[in-house]
Amino acid sequence: MSYAVENALFQWRDGARRLTEAPSDRERLRLEAAVDALVDELRRRLGSSFRVEELAELYGQGTDWAEELAGRRGVGIAAQHVVDAAFARYAREATNYAGGVARERP
Repeated sequence: MSYAVENALFQWRDGARRLTEAPSDRERLRLEAAVDALVDELRRRLGSSFRVEELAELYGQGTDWAEELAGRRGVGIAAQHVVDAAFARYAREATNYAGGVARERP
């Protein structure tokens, strides 16, 4: 069963929003560095040409690996928000991403 794209996009945007609410610029920068590391790992896992559905499917398979990677960056309880923010950022590179929604196939 594939993970619902709309649900995934909602969760990912929420994670990105929560990072903007970090209590300080220093904390936000630390969280963003963890997001960068996760985006690099997503690129290794999916490559540079992918669809939003593929990213949602990867997310639906579980994000323990991503939370562990974020945890190694010392993000503490914000790990899931960091993971979601990384997926949100990487989704923008999908071949069928258009302003926050997945485009239908032509």
